[in-house]
Amino acid sequence: MTAPTGHQGPAQLWLLARELLLAILPGLLTTIVLLATTLPAYNALKNTGTGWTPYAYQGFAQDVLQYQVSRHPDVPAEDRERRRLMALSSALNRAQFGLLDDVERLGERRLSVAARNLQEDTDASAARAVQEALGLSAQATEYAKGLGIRYEQELQRLRYALVGTSVLTGVLSALLILRALWLWRGEHQRTRQREERQIEALNLASHEMRRPLQTLLLASDLLRRAETPDQQQRLLSMIEDSASQISNRADLGRLNDLYLDVTLTPQRTDLRPLLRRFSSERVHVVTPDAPVPWPVDAGRFRQMIENLVENALKYTDGVVEVSLSTPHGRPQVQVRDFGPGMSDELQRRVFQPYERGPVSLGSGQGLGLPLVRRYARAHGGDVTIGHAPGGGLIMTVTLGDPTTHLRAPVSATPARRD
Repeated sequence: MTAPTGHQGPAQLWLLARELLLAILPGLLTTIVLLATTLPAYNALKNTGTGWTPYAYQGFAQDVLQYQVSRHPDVPAEDRERRRLMALSSALNRAQFGLLDDVERLGERRLSVAARNLQEDTDASAARAVQEALGLSAQATEYAKGLGIRYEQELQRLRYALVGTSVLTGVLSALLILRALWLWRGEHQRTRQREERQIEALNLASHEMRRPLQTLLLASDLLRRAETPDQQQRLLSMIEDSASQISNRADLGRLNDLYLDVTLTPQRTDLRPLLRRFSSERVHVVTPDAPVPWPVDAGRFRQMIENLVENALKYTDGVVEVSLSTPHGRPQVQVRDFGPGMSDELQRRVFQPYERGPVSLGSGQGLGLPLVRRYARAHGGDVTIGHAPGGGLIMTVTLGDPTTHLRAPVSATPARRD
């Protein structure tokens, strides 16, 4: 993998670190929760031992009782002394009494008191030693019961902790999976939108190259049969213009600027010559006597009028009228046909990509009028459609303030209608 360079490096590193942290988050939280919830049980087992029993205390109490019994006159003195020393040795060996401090805190009996009474070696001290030993054994038994209850509580708590941790880990994992799916879906949508925009740009480029290609082929064919130098020169000019238009409209490196996020290069231009070039036997162009200068992108302006004129010629057998005026100081181009027109509903939809006019009147891709609206809005204006007096339609392009709207708004590509 190539190391990130430039200002994108820190951002990419941060993104990688964030994703790694999110990836280890479930395991990290699981470890923290388990350590926090199992620590009390661990401390209890560590401090009290596993399987602790009060057997040492019970054995000590038996030794002291045997010592007391050995003080009967019929018992030999050496046996009595042996019993006393055995009990005293046990009392002095504190290490064998596990958790002695905890056991002694439960009551008043003390091992040291029993040891002192054993050292006195009298009937009264023997009785007191027995009392201390039995009481200490009872305290140990009580402590063992409490310890068992504590073990059970800690194990129950541990069980709940494990279940809760499993649930938490599952929920976090599910959330991270949903997040990954959401990110994947977003990236998938962005990829699909990019592909749709590329397809739309290619479709528009193909649509806009069709006319200059047709003109180029027609002029090339006529050039072979041209009889005079004037005819040849005129046809050569047509070929050069068509080649220039093809080059301008099919620049693969600028398809977005040409057809999607429209970028204009406006120059103050007299609009009359741009319109008069469409004059022909079937296209009647009317322009004012005075110049109509306005900042426009000549190439995009020409494409707008081409599409409108072509669309009008498609739906009428008669003449198409193109007129230029300046109501309210803003240039306005109207293209009128004398065809059958179209319904109000179709008029509302005809500027959407891939929407076409009545199929019975012609065929097309449904891209010309949407492109006209996009270019008109890029010029700060708009295009409208309406019924013409006496029948037919009037397409009106109004140019806007040349200091604004130099870029057309980007819109998603609607699904193609079959």
